[in-house]
Amino acid sequence: MIAKKILIVDDSALTRRVLCDIINADERFEVDGVAYNGIEALKLLDEKRFDGIVTDINMPKMNGLEFLKELKKRGREERVLVLSTETSEGARVTLDALELGAVDFIQKPQGAIYSRDQDFIKRFFEILEAVVFSNRKASSGIFRNTVVLRSGGLMAKVDTATVPREGKGNKIVAIASSTGGPKALQSVIPRLPKNLDAPVLIVQHMPVGFTRSLADRLNAMSELTVSEAADGEYLEKGHVYLARGGAHMNYQEVNGRGRIVYSDEPSREGVKPCANYMYESLAKSSFHTIVCVVLTGMGHDGTEGIQNLIRAKKTHIIAQDEKSCVVNGMPGSIVATGLANEVVDLDLVAQSILTNVGVR
Repeated sequence: MIAKKILIVDDSALTRRVLCDIINADERFEVDGVAYNGIEALKLLDEKRFDGIVTDINMPKMNGLEFLKELKKRGREERVLVLSTETSEGARVTLDALELGAVDFIQKPQGAIYSRDQDFIKRFFEILEAVVFSNRKASSGIFRNTVVLRSGGLMAKVDTATVPREGKGNKIVAIASSTGGPKALQSVIPRLPKNLDAPVLIVQHMPVGFTRSLADRLNAMSELTVSEAADGEYLEKGHVYLARGGAHMNYQEVNGRGRIVYSDEPSREGVKPCANYMYESLAKSSFHTIVCVVLTGMGHDGTEGIQNLIRAKKTHIIAQDEKSCVVNGMPGSIVATGLANEVVDLDLVAQSILTNVGVR
């Protein structure tokens, strides 16, 4: 096995050393360069090729965002993993980094001692592997088709001419996404009209503090109202509810009304929130049809939950196709079961949702 060459970019000598020790301990990877900031990193990139880059955001002279912009400008193909902070500003900047081409992120531990924690190391390698082997073409850019400007951001054109109005039965849309998901969601949610005839639930694998920033960003880009779901909140059609990080989002009906209920079970599939809980909680709902959408992401989250859901409810399953996925783990897993009703390009996911849900 030829080890994948990794470049580390961080202004902290201690962080660089710790990351070098972690990465070099795994035979799949090898640190082949270290840089103090984006300027030094670009010089190294002029000299050699790397398979992946691990970069901090806050650095002198050229920070992580400026570095990503320069990589994009130069057409570089190295895949980037960003080190983020837990602050609200850190969450916002991390989303900026993902829009600029970073494939995924991991929270930077507070102090070098935590970097040697086995849970952190395990998660770091899971993400690094997904980043290094991700689909570079799919991870670049937010929208690939024509877009139009509207107040608050970008919205892709959608065709509602043939979409059914108030179709038979009560419906709900439940979306699962992970690596590459924030960008994929920006290609789906803004394309949905405000009169969508269903509520939308989303489980995106993100830690505490990041889901609110993502919800705010999607809300600014969309006709639909998008928010981080609150515990006990009742669902409304035309509203998108994003599961908060660090808890599992479930659906519950009280006196015929559906609401969000969070639970605190351990991580499942290595993530929290986990889409499997969301799908399984819908099995006892009164919805006529549940439209399940599985977008880009590593791992298998969503598959077991959907398999359990279909035993109790009528479902329509939409999976993102491999060529438009950053990582085809989650969609590929549900496709492999033979349960997917549609396997579509990312640009067609919103239209598929509309066709199966309709508008009011």
